[in-house]
Amino acid sequence: MESLIIKLVPFLKVLFAFVLMLAGMRFKVGLGLSILAGSLAMAFMFGLGPIQWAEAGAVALIQDKFIYLTAIVGLILILSDAMERAGQSKRLMESLSGFLTSPRLRLMFFPALIGLLPMPGGAVFSAPMVKTAAEGMTIKNRDMAVINYWFRHIWELFWPLYPGIILTVALADIQIIDLIAYTWPGTPIMLVAGWFFFLRPGVLDTKDLAMGPLPTTRSKSAAFKEGLPLLVAIVGAIGLEGAIAAFMPSIPFELGVIVALALSVVCVMVQNTQLGLKFLKDVLSKKSLWSMVFVIVAIFVFKDVMLAAGVVEEMARVAGGGAALFASAVFLPFLVGMVAGINVAFVGATFPLLLGILSSLGMQDQTIPYLVLATFAGFTGVMISPIHICFILTCQYFNCDLGRTWRKLVGPCLVFLLSGIGVFWFLV
Repeated sequence: MESLIIKLVPFLKVLFAFVLMLAGMRFKVGLGLSILAGSLAMAFMFGLGPIQWAEAGAVALIQDKFIYLTAIVGLILILSDAMERAGQSKRLMESLSGFLTSPRLRLMFFPALIGLLPMPGGAVFSAPMVKTAAEGMTIKNRDMAVINYWFRHIWELFWPLYPGIILTVALADIQIIDLIAYTWPGTPIMLVAGWFFFLRPGVLDTKDLAMGPLPTTRSKSAAFKEGLPLLVAIVGAIGLEGAIAAFMPSIPFELGVIVALALSVVCVMVQNTQLGLKFLKDVLSKKSLWSMVFVIVAIFVFKDVMLAAGVVEEMARVAGGGAALFASAVFLPFLVGMVAGINVAFVGATFPLLLGILSSLGMQDQTIPYLVLATFAGFTGVMISPIHICFILTCQYFNCDLGRTWRKLVGPCLVFLLSGIGVFWFLV
């Protein structure tokens, strides 16, 4: 019994840090400050002093990843603000209304479309489009938030340009097709779960989805014109990422996303000359932009403090013996995904441990099934994480209570995890 308690200590420490963060969010201390408080508490509990905490935080803010993410989110906000201010988001919805006659399809279409663009914080890109699609409907803000958040991520276990997939195949030394050939069920599972929990009749009634008369015309040219900035962003990012991976692998893939987003901003400003350069000055002075940047700062500080304190290593050390394989394939990916809120974190932190354990047990032939299990478990943790940047930014955009919105994710995330376990048992 005593040894079990000792093994649980690091997990209880992480849980306490999470409770502290959630309490801060609940009592409206502020998202960024709550996450910073959680990182400070975790640092103290794992043996880091305030100076070491500050040093780890400073290191986090000079990393390339932080700079790239800040640039990406900033450009997303500029692009979405430009399209909204120029009325282009609304015109795009109107031009597509003849094609998207189902209210439920309209709500999920844009998050799913933007999900093809592998960029951190992309949910804040599609949020204004969901808001525009919901005009005339009586849908609560938290319902719009979960629809935007959930359907934004339906491709993440299947789309081969996501960094988590790329890192997984690099660590396991397998072909990317060998992995996504078994993780692809994650996409239809998320579609079905999202429809059942967020969109089906009984959750959203017909009266909630009532809309005005829809245009009967279907103008492909108008849809193309109004959607051109999005096409530039999505096709440009995918094309540039692919070119970088093929011809310049030493260059960070985020640069391709940044260039594509910058070109899409130029595109929307050329299409809407009335915006002018004053628009950029107005956007850069908006409080909402800098509050989101501060949230990104807090998330990166938290992530690096976790690494500096050896949180994952401590959890892995105590999860030895017969529980090691289960812990490395399910519990640790889930917990790290929940703590960090990004796929690359659980892949990079726990998959080397999982691969090492499989090798030591002579179970290399089971590598792909266990990678699939760990991917489903880790991604469930990412989706249920209250510090997932897409979730935070979405809740902030729709101005909804984070706790009440988060509770709506528990059911579909549980279904997704159980489905992943089912896929694993099928494979073995």
